[in-house]
Amino acid sequence: MITLVLHGELRQFSPGGVKELRVNGAGKTALEVVRTFGIPAIETAAFIVNGEQRDADAVLAENDTLEALPAISGGSADGALAGIRVVDLTRALAGPYCTLMLADHGAEVIKVEQPGTGDETRGWAPPEINGVSAYYLSINRNKRSITLDLKHPDGKLALERLIERADVVVETFSPGTFSRLGFPKERVRALNPRAIFCQISGFGQDGPGRAWAAYDLIVQGMGGIMSLTGEPGREPVMVGVPQADMVAGMFAAFAIVAALHARERTGVGQCIDATMIGGQVALLSRQAARYFADGTVPKPEGNVHASIVPYGTFRAADGFVNVCCGNNSLFERLCHALDLDDVAEDERFAENAMRVANRATLIPILEKRIGGLSKDEVVKRLREANVPVGPINDLATVFADPTVRHLGLVAEVDHPTAGRVRAPGIPVRMDGTPPSVRMHPPLLGEHTAEVLSEIGFSAAEIAKLRKDGAV
Repeated sequence: MITLVLHGELRQFSPGGVKELRVNGAGKTALEVVRTFGIPAIETAAFIVNGEQRDADAVLAENDTLEALPAISGGSADGALAGIRVVDLTRALAGPYCTLMLADHGAEVIKVEQPGTGDETRGWAPPEINGVSAYYLSINRNKRSITLDLKHPDGKLALERLIERADVVVETFSPGTFSRLGFPKERVRALNPRAIFCQISGFGQDGPGRAWAAYDLIVQGMGGIMSLTGEPGREPVMVGVPQADMVAGMFAAFAIVAALHARERTGVGQCIDATMIGGQVALLSRQAARYFADGTVPKPEGNVHASIVPYGTFRAADGFVNVCCGNNSLFERLCHALDLDDVAEDERFAENAMRVANRATLIPILEKRIGGLSKDEVVKRLREANVPVGPINDLATVFADPTVRHLGLVAEVDHPTAGRVRAPGIPVRMDGTPPSVRMHPPLLGEHTAEVLSEIGFSAAEIAKLRKDGAV
């Protein structure tokens, strides 16, 4: 017999929904054990045997403990934003990332797309999964899609009805475009004074940058982030994910939730001007503080810290690790864990300020010692000594990591064309109103008839809209 521990949603497959049970699993593989409970897609989950991550074909012995960690999927719509209806007139990344965050927390998001083409990310491939853009799939779950031609009078009428029933309207057209289509913010407010109207752009709805085209790389450069990223003396480097888009979406989502809370007090909505450049400047944080304090213009520092030593990336025998020692105690523990007691006792390194001054002497000593150990050995030693350390993982390692699995940071949902789709999961957990993955990224116009019927169009009227090219 072995002990089987089912984490998260996998408990639904155990008798009575219990988390821990004794089963006849000795001599079987981890995968064979969990399959006896009818757990689907278990090949994507992580397995922990006696505290260590193992492959699905690991054979279990008598009295072993097997933990199965699932990818997150399923759930109810009773999230914190349940009952909030969002009209989503966004495309590409910043806007869809904003509405993804709202949708994951239970908001009803209606994605309005151009007939025939839809969100341009539908065509951003490769990579693709069964002909569906992986990019599109990654940021559009939990939404319903309808198509409306906003240049057609009847398409405009349908959008008016959506706005009248909405709590939130989000758009990412080039500044001025939505007004030219007949929906300036004054009209949106007149159609629904309680609606939160959020406009996301690169450089704002007015001012000198309103007409500038904005892509992530452009804004990372203009916002200062790229002037800080990379190795000293080398060319600027962008962050490895489109964070200018994503940060803009995050700040927009936060502002929307704040505005919804304010509406509870005032009874009316408001307009939000969210920008990509604003998000980048907000991220400058301590580097901006240095500039404002004494006029110093920070330059790229690589992976080192100007004020803390040791704090940076070290090459182990088979990979890289990050080590951070923010005080003297951590430095002493680091030295003892690496069998460098003489370094800990060296007066040149007794205080952080002295270690900063003697960086050129100390770092090579640490590099030589860490370079003679495997990455796993360095991490094991320093974690046992309670020294902040972590490996630099590629994505295959990230998504197999037990902590990542335990926190539900891999989301899965079944798509009618692409099949089982995986994406980064929801980064927070809430015990009262949990976020959830409920719906696949929609096919183009998949819910057009459904949504139009909900806002008062008859079947005959919907058929006419299709015939006339309005949807």
